[in-house]
Amino acid sequence: MVERGTPLSDSPLEPSVKKKSGTEAFLKKWGIPIALIVGLILYFMPTPAGMTVPGQRALGIFTATLILWVAGSLPIYLTSMVATVLLSVTGTFKEEEALGMLGNDVIWLMVSAFILTSAMIKSNLARRFALWMITAFGKTPKRTLLVLVALNFILAFFVPSTTARATLMVPICMILLEVYRAVPGESNLGRIMMLQGVQADALATSGVMTATSGNIIAVGFINEQAGGSISYMTWLLASMPTAIITMLLTFLIGLKLFSFKGEAAFEGVMSTLKEELVKLGRFSVIEKKALGIFLLTVVLWATGDYHKSWFGFEIDVFMTAIIAAILCLMPKVGLLTWKEANIKWDLMIFAAGAYAVGNALEKSKGAEWVIKSVVKGLGLEHMSHVWVYVLVVFISMYSHLIFTSKTVRVTILIPAFIALAKSLGMDPVALALASAMTLTYTITLPPHSKVNTIYFATGYFSVLDQAKYAVVTCFIGATLISLAIFTWFKVLGI
Repeated sequence: MVERGTPLSDSPLEPSVKKKSGTEAFLKKWGIPIALIVGLILYFMPTPAGMTVPGQRALGIFTATLILWVAGSLPIYLTSMVATVLLSVTGTFKEEEALGMLGNDVIWLMVSAFILTSAMIKSNLARRFALWMITAFGKTPKRTLLVLVALNFILAFFVPSTTARATLMVPICMILLEVYRAVPGESNLGRIMMLQGVQADALATSGVMTATSGNIIAVGFINEQAGGSISYMTWLLASMPTAIITMLLTFLIGLKLFSFKGEAAFEGVMSTLKEELVKLGRFSVIEKKALGIFLLTVVLWATGDYHKSWFGFEIDVFMTAIIAAILCLMPKVGLLTWKEANIKWDLMIFAAGAYAVGNALEKSKGAEWVIKSVVKGLGLEHMSHVWVYVLVVFISMYSHLIFTSKTVRVTILIPAFIALAKSLGMDPVALALASAMTLTYTITLPPHSKVNTIYFATGYFSVLDQAKYAVVTCFIGATLISLAIFTWFKVLGI
């Protein structure tokens, strides 16, 4: 019997330490003085025509904060704390509003998501399910690849962390490839399996609102600033079809790019995986508890639109997650202690500060002024709305080439595009939702996400392998999302 929570492989992978490029080293060294200079210039310059004084102050604080987030000169949570203080002491944002962001419903959802992730990992339920799926349905290499892709999409509903899902999936892929005698750097089966793991993780995350904190933060902006009512099911119905179609198309393209015909026969793999499944032992009490809690959670998330008629009251996404977290932590009923709940409080504080500076810029009309200036400067006010939609989607899709943090990109782009839509008389909900659907496609280079780094550390693919596959996938994804705005979104009433 293997110990609960231990990896399937005898040698668990640790992400390699990435050496900083010259640009990254420069930004980290000079980020603080650059942020100070730019922030002070924006804060004290003569107030431009059409901009309010609070808007100018908010712009200065937001820009300085943004520079520090990107440069990494300070930890992102510390930058958010500094920003929160500056918003308050300068009178840019009321103190109770700035501090109150830590009590935002999105923060509660993120806390609950981390508790659910910890419970899923401790229970071993996801690992058991993954092994069962592969041994039951993965009879050939291509079918095994499809099963692995399907597993990533299924786990996105249960494990609201991209890194956690990668941590679950990579050891299973390693077992497959080790038994298959695939040589890292030489085996095309190894290349495609690991690269499709990266892409399936990202695309599945795009399809499920609760699959990453970035999606949750984006929904918070859309519902609060754009007047939307995006629910769990709305996001799922809008985004999952494009994610699945993109994955299927790129799956077929990947088989052409990295053909593994002629490699050794796919024999002996199933018996080894079945042995790993046997090592997990009988279905334990802790797994039964986890299964019950997660099934209840998914049912409540999926049926949110019917709660009012069924119960006479509504249990929204946030309350459902908190209920699930309570059940996970409840003595005798649950399966976790508070100490075992791996809650990333630094991310909570970062998100609270991000909301504070974003909302300050929005409420002070600073964002609106900036967007109007950009619109006027680029001539976007004369551009067809169709092309504005498409341009925004492609900008969002490839923005990860500049910003490696999904959360930072959400904080920067979603409020900006909401303001852009309002200034052009477009639907801000549709534009912001389409943009948000692209923000998980962080798949081009290893440093663009922790998931990339974990898979890249296996040594089965090169930087060039990942880049050329990702260019195709991102283009297909952006194109399909652009088309969905004018077709599928209309069907859904978005």
